[in-house]
Amino acid sequence: MIEISPIPAFDDNYIWLIRNGDAPNVAVVDPGDAAPVLAVLKAHGLTLEAILITHHHGDHTGGVAELKRRTGCSVYGPALERVVGVDVSLSEGDLVAVAGLEFRVLDLPGHTRGHLGYVGHGALFCGDTLFSAGCGRLFEGTPEQMHASLEKIAALADDTLIYCAHEYTLDNLAFAAVAEPGNPAIAAHRTKVEQLRTEGRPSLPTTLAEEKGFNPFLHYDDESLRAAAEAFAGRPLRLGAELFGVVRHWKDTLD
Repeated sequence: MIEISPIPAFDDNYIWLIRNGDAPNVAVVDPGDAAPVLAVLKAHGLTLEAILITHHHGDHTGGVAELKRRTGCSVYGPALERVVGVDVSLSEGDLVAVAGLEFRVLDLPGHTRGHLGYVGHGALFCGDTLFSAGCGRLFEGTPEQMHASLEKIAALADDTLIYCAHEYTLDNLAFAAVAEPGNPAIAAHRTKVEQLRTEGRPSLPTTLAEEKGFNPFLHYDDESLRAAAEAFAGRPLRLGAELFGVVRHWKDTLD
């Protein structure tokens, strides 16, 4: 049975540790810092078998070289991006077997041009593509690319657990309440997340079904969201990628 644990890093990153039951071999996703990973490995007597990289940004890759040097682990990453230390380059449809578990690779461009996701065992590791109640900025990709990536995620099973890479949920919910002021799911989830954070617990994972209830970036076909975005943009908008692009820009202006 898969076990997934967060390793906090920096101010708001999560490095996800993946384990098959009580097996000693593990994998981690997006280790921006080696030190907290090494500490967990030592504390629990674990062996790092593999690293999964979603994209090239330093807060997701900064610990790769040291972890590889210290543990001899294999490193998997996006074929379209340069990440020093990657042993196996991946793209859409590839299968990755790590720590006794298998994951299917999704191409999820938008935040960066070669961003990947890893899905399997009821979990999605989506890096900076989908956040709880939000999505990643468009640093390298286009609104059309990110919209297509989010549609790909939305097509997964509703009970898929979403493991993104940052604790941005309260900030994202604040924007969601502006974009969709009539959505009761937003306020309800904010109450839940505030309690979790008060207790020092992560707001993640959520399910895809939950995200469809309160995440405006999964509501790109919603008429009420379009009305709010049109008021912000001052012009009519088409549902889909154009609406998504304006909502993403709207959030950028408030961050």
